[in-house]
Amino acid sequence: MNILLTGGAGFIGRWVMKKLLDDGHNVWILDDLSNGRVENIAEFQDRGGFRAFIKGTILDEQLLEELFNSKAFDICYHLGASINVQDSIDDPRTTFNNDTIGTFNIMEHCRKHSVKVVFMSTCMVYDQCTDEQGITEQHPIKPASPYAGSKIAAENMVLSYYYAYGLPTVVIRPFNTYGPYQKTGGEGGVVAIFIKNKLNGKDLNIYGTGTQTRDLLYVEDCARFVVEAGYSDKVNGETVNAGLGRDISINELAKLIVEDENRIHHIEHIHPQSEIQKLLCNSSKAKELLDWSPVVTLEEGIRRTEQWIASTNLI
Repeated sequence: MNILLTGGAGFIGRWVMKKLLDDGHNVWILDDLSNGRVENIAEFQDRGGFRAFIKGTILDEQLLEELFNSKAFDICYHLGASINVQDSIDDPRTTFNNDTIGTFNIMEHCRKHSVKVVFMSTCMVYDQCTDEQGITEQHPIKPASPYAGSKIAAENMVLSYYYAYGLPTVVIRPFNTYGPYQKTGGEGGVVAIFIKNKLNGKDLNIYGTGTQTRDLLYVEDCARFVVEAGYSDKVNGETVNAGLGRDISINELAKLIVEDENRIHHIEHIHPQSEIQKLLCNSSKAKELLDWSPVVTLEEGIRRTEQWIASTNLI
C-alpha cells in the first residue's frame, strides 16, 4: 500500500516506519522535526519502500494538498503532534494548533481522497484508574492538561468523519511508551531519562511523591499495535487502548533501574494539577478486534532500552 506517516521521524513514528517497510509498503514521511529527528530514520533511506521524507507541517494546507493530489495514499497514520504536557500548559495555543487544527487539516484531505486514518491519541485523556481491572475505552475521560484537551477534541473530529462521511477511521490510545530512540532529555520519557542518568552516574529525580503509577508499553509492541489498526476493518469507527496490563509506581521503577535508593530523590512536581495518579491499561478490546497482545516484559524492555542508550551517542 501507499502510506502517509505524519510524525514519522519521531520516537514511535520511527518504529512504525520500520514495521511498515518490513511489511512491504511504500511510505512517505511528513514531519516538521519539532520533536522528531532525521537520525531516527537515516537507516531506512536506502530501503525500497522508503519513498520520501518531507520536512513540513500539517498546518501547511498547500503542502498537504500537493501531497495528497500527487500520491494515491491508502492509509494515513497520523502521529504528528505536540506531545509535551508542560509545554501545553505553558503554551496551549501551539499544542491546540498542532494537535487539533492540524488533525482537522489531515482529516479534510483524507476525506477528499478516501484515505483511511489511524489517529494516535494518548492515555493522558483518561481520568485515573480506580481498580485493578484497568482502564477500558469506556473509562471516564478528564482533560487535565491542554495536551489532553487538544487530543480529545481531535479524537472527536476523527470519529465524526466516520459517522458523517463513512470514512474509515480509528482512534488509538497507547499507554506510556518507551524504548530505543526515545529522547533522554527533558522531553523524553521517564524510563529513558532514568536510564540515561543511571549510566551517567547521576541521581534520579522523581516529581512529587513517586506513588503515581504508569503502564509502560515497549515501543515495538506499540508500533505493531499502531500498524495493525490500519490493516483491520474491525476497528473502523472505534477507540482502542494498548498497554502492558501492568502498572508500576515511579518509585518502584526508579529502584528497578538504578538498584540504589541513595541515588533516588524527590523534587517538587512541575504540574501536579495534570498528574494522573494511577494508569493501568485494559487491552482486551485490542486483543478481541486485532488479536494484539504485548510480548515484551517491562524488565526485558528496560534491558533493551539501556543497552541501546549505552551504545549510542545520538542523544
